[in-house]
Amino acid sequence: MDALLTSTAVVALAEIGDKTMLLAIVLAARFRRPLPVVLGILVATLANHAIAAWLGQAVAGLLDGAWFRYAVGAGFIAMAAWTLVPDKLDAEDAPRPARYGAFLTTLIAFFIVEMGDKTQIATIALGARYQDLVAVAAGTTIGMMIANVPAVFLGDRIVEKVPLKTVRVIAALLFLAIGIWVFVETALR
Repeated sequence: MDALLTSTAVVALAEIGDKTMLLAIVLAARFRRPLPVVLGILVATLANHAIAAWLGQAVAGLLDGAWFRYAVGAGFIAMAAWTLVPDKLDAEDAPRPARYGAFLTTLIAFFIVEMGDKTQIATIALGARYQDLVAVAAGTTIGMMIANVPAVFLGDRIVEKVPLKTVRVIAALLFLAIGIWVFVETALR
């Protein structure tokens, strides 16, 4: 349960203001069909984060040792710093003209844009930390949906009302706390 809840909280906070959240707003405004956009986000996130959690779990299984746990802890601390940097949707990240409809366009765009994104890197680290593929992938997917479903339905109104700087600081503190926790836990072994 700890892996599920931590994964959900970390990604939900880290996703607010992220380029994939901005992409959700753009897609929702473009297609004006929220259900296919939400389903595209769900399927893309499940696939992307299951692969990321599996990768984290596999790497941790092969490299289990104090130095690797310290590297995972350092990764969380680096994520804390990265979270403080505001994200934007670059022109090359914006969805191209759709020829496949709202669902497939969203699925492909989200899967590609999420590659190397901070929430995917966090999912790899969470997979390494918790060694529970299902709980981590489910938690990070729930976190993505918590952040992105309101973005699809409420769009620009969210960006205007939510103090993104405060949310980034809270997410950074959460990553920092997990990183310190991994360091302390490893030192006490």
